[in-house]
Amino acid sequence: MNAKWQKSIRVTITYIGLLTASAIIIYPILWIIGSSLNPGNSLSNSSMFPQNATLVHYKTLFIGEGTQYLQWYWNTLKISVITMVLAVVLVGLMAYSFSRYRFVGRKNGLMLFLILQMVPQFSALIAIYVLAYLSGLLDTHLALILIYVGGLLPMNTWLAKGYFDTIPKELDESARMDGAGHFRIFYQIVLPLAKPILAVIALFSFITPFTDFILATILLRSEENYTLAVGLYRMISGQFGNSFTQFAAGSVLIAIPISLLFLSLQKYFVSGLTAGGTKG
Repeated sequence: MNAKWQKSIRVTITYIGLLTASAIIIYPILWIIGSSLNPGNSLSNSSMFPQNATLVHYKTLFIGEGTQYLQWYWNTLKISVITMVLAVVLVGLMAYSFSRYRFVGRKNGLMLFLILQMVPQFSALIAIYVLAYLSGLLDTHLALILIYVGGLLPMNTWLAKGYFDTIPKELDESARMDGAGHFRIFYQIVLPLAKPILAVIALFSFITPFTDFILATILLRSEENYTLAVGLYRMISGQFGNSFTQFAAGSVLIAIPISLLFLSLQKYFVSGLTAGGTKG
């Protein structure tokens, strides 16, 4: 009876913790959705469940005058997709090389990746700005893509290498005895087994341009080149920028592509996140 009572207490505490965490996550989401449906521009009179809900703010984002929301959305999607593709390809190749081959500088390279994660990215803002200016990439999306991909490589390579280490090397040896080359082994044998970790890296890489504000603000100058984070901030940061409910509507729409990608890759995430940390 005592054991059953202890089990009931543990289950109750667990459910209380889950409900608390869910409330903390869901509350701001409901509030931003409710704010986007409130009439007017101010958040002071907004409510989570508006009585006179309206979609006019969403309509204004797409066909209203003085807004380039669709252009910002396209810019962000373009940067996110290119960043995701490049990061997945480069991380996959680098992680496979560090996992399967022994070469000069291998341990030092892995240690360098680990050290790079200890340096905050914002500490290099001045160097990034000067480098972009001298290379003629200031106010271009290419500069952001290169920086995002470079920032994603170290940690994700460590994560993917841990997953590649869990794939038996006997598969490589069997394929090599059958005459398969290095690239064929990687592409046809190892890569299909590494889909879970690559899916995790793809999601992380896709989200980065949507959530980054500092780098985009430093490098982008013209309004037509803004990403969503910068564009939405400019919408409310000016002297007469008081479109907070329209800002909320724009923020809600950001979740659509991220949610779609998450749902399409969801089946890979559990095994990808857990197996990546089993071996170093």
